[in-house]
Amino acid sequence: MLKSHYCGELRKEHVGKKIALAGWVDRRRDHGELIFLDLRDRSGVAQVVFNPQVSKKCHQIAEQVRNEYVLHIVGEVALRPKGTDNPKLPSGDIEVIAAEVEILNASKTPPFYINEESEVDEAVRLKYRYLDLRRTRMLNNLILRDKVVMYFRNFLHERGFLEIETPILIKSTPEGARDYLVPSRLYPGSFYALPQSPQQLKQLLMVAGVEKYFQIAKCFRDEDSRADRQPEHTQLDIEMSFVDEEDILQLMEELFTGLIEKVKPDKRVIKPFPRINYKDAMEKYGSDKPDLRFGMEMRDLTDIAGQSDFSIFKKIVADGGKVKGICAQGCAGYTRNQLEELNKFVQSYGAGGLLTFALGSTPGDISGLTQDMVKSVAAKYMTLEQIKEMAQRFNARLGDLILVVAGKPKVTDKALGELRREMGQRLKLADPNLLAFAFIVNFPLFAWSEETKHWEPEHHPFVWPWPEDVPMLEKDPGKVRAHCYDIVCNGLEIASGSIRIHNPELQRRIFRFLGYKDAEIEEKFGGFLGAFEYGAPPHGGIAPGVDRIVMILAGEQTIRDVIAFPKNQSAMDMMLEAPSPVREQQLKELHLRLRED
Repeated sequence: MLKSHYCGELRKEHVGKKIALAGWVDRRRDHGELIFLDLRDRSGVAQVVFNPQVSKKCHQIAEQVRNEYVLHIVGEVALRPKGTDNPKLPSGDIEVIAAEVEILNASKTPPFYINEESEVDEAVRLKYRYLDLRRTRMLNNLILRDKVVMYFRNFLHERGFLEIETPILIKSTPEGARDYLVPSRLYPGSFYALPQSPQQLKQLLMVAGVEKYFQIAKCFRDEDSRADRQPEHTQLDIEMSFVDEEDILQLMEELFTGLIEKVKPDKRVIKPFPRINYKDAMEKYGSDKPDLRFGMEMRDLTDIAGQSDFSIFKKIVADGGKVKGICAQGCAGYTRNQLEELNKFVQSYGAGGLLTFALGSTPGDISGLTQDMVKSVAAKYMTLEQIKEMAQRFNARLGDLILVVAGKPKVTDKALGELRREMGQRLKLADPNLLAFAFIVNFPLFAWSEETKHWEPEHHPFVWPWPEDVPMLEKDPGKVRAHCYDIVCNGLEIASGSIRIHNPELQRRIFRFLGYKDAEIEEKFGGFLGAFEYGAPPHGGIAPGVDRIVMILAGEQTIRDVIAFPKNQSAMDMMLEAPSPVREQQLKELHLRLRED
């Protein structure tokens, strides 16, 4: 090793010792006779002093160096002169008096500052990712990610799990998103797929008798990127035999509470984790991944709205729609521009518009509300009693603002749920130091797709339905409940899992219901189902998303900032410039020809 110590670990107890350091120049300050460099490595920085009276040669070399030069330095640790210490640095009490220095490599001027957290265009950061990762914040994110993954491994190994890798080149099967396909050179016209998840493989490990499996799995989905989604992501994949839903939920609560205590003890966690039925989550929060750090629950106002003389309400209710709202405390003074901004916001999620009720201007008890104090286009079509009854559903007070959306139930819930999230952010209602975990349970087995006009799996086609609901499978599929569950935290889904179907005939029945012919079932899932005929145990699992978990713990707004080399929002690798064209010879070897549609 070129170094005997790390820069950031030097303390008063090292004073008088001869040491060797290696790292990058973080800052350079020329004070005439003395030159000061802050040398940076992964652990932090240490101040190095170049004094011509100690070494003229060293001083001459120090005159040449600039930020991001790579240096090897040998010197003696000394206390900083009184009054020059830096309490902001762990190594701020000492400095290193350079006796030897070697420039290991020079550096061009970086395209952005490495030694400060200034705003930099993300495209530039991604193009020069190797420089971006030198910055303290990004390096700390990688260190945090390492700690999280190490904790997962230790936790599960201590409980008898085996870490087993599964293949990256597998068979293409329908699992929701588009597959990334890999053409085969040896079998012209045939393709491998990159796994969207190791779903079938981990279930087959249970058939194989492994009983407790996990891996830190790479997963690939050809879908549009967003803040919490990448073409390739990492999940903690877990599967267990001879368990029920409760076993898995208890294991996950123990894992996550222990993780926070270990790697982020400054964060608070609500314990025990609440369990929320899917229907209740949609009814109260308009989302199956609600942010529970604040209230502002949605309330159903359909019965009140239907009795009013407001024609818009009456028509929507008559057509089977819903009228629901949230209450923003103390926001009755919102301006017309602010209200119009919120109106456009809900319209962007498919709602027809936003109706608002400003309940007076001075804070007070709702009993003091009069008709002329209510500001709303619907006020003259509703009685004071109806408005008060509506306000009482939110425990509203004078000075509050009620925000109402009306329309088809799904659209209303979606738009109002997003508005709740938006208002929570605008009003800063969520405690940034609180991690509000929750289990969302009792999902429906199927969801109706307006796009395809077919029933589709709410999660995936391998989920075990509630046994008492199986007779309704073909007759009333929307009422069939599933043994599946999500873990949510601060408005993000961080894990999804289920008890799996282990009966091959029930699995075939599910496939048939989803529209697969028997020949297709055998072609796509024959090997999988065949294994289940050799004594498949009851089993279930879950897959927490590593990227999203680290993003939440790091306080970042996108998973791109906790992945070493991510793609941009257009699924492009800006640093290596991928995807890119390939040579004609490569296509020929794969028996492929490009064509223009």
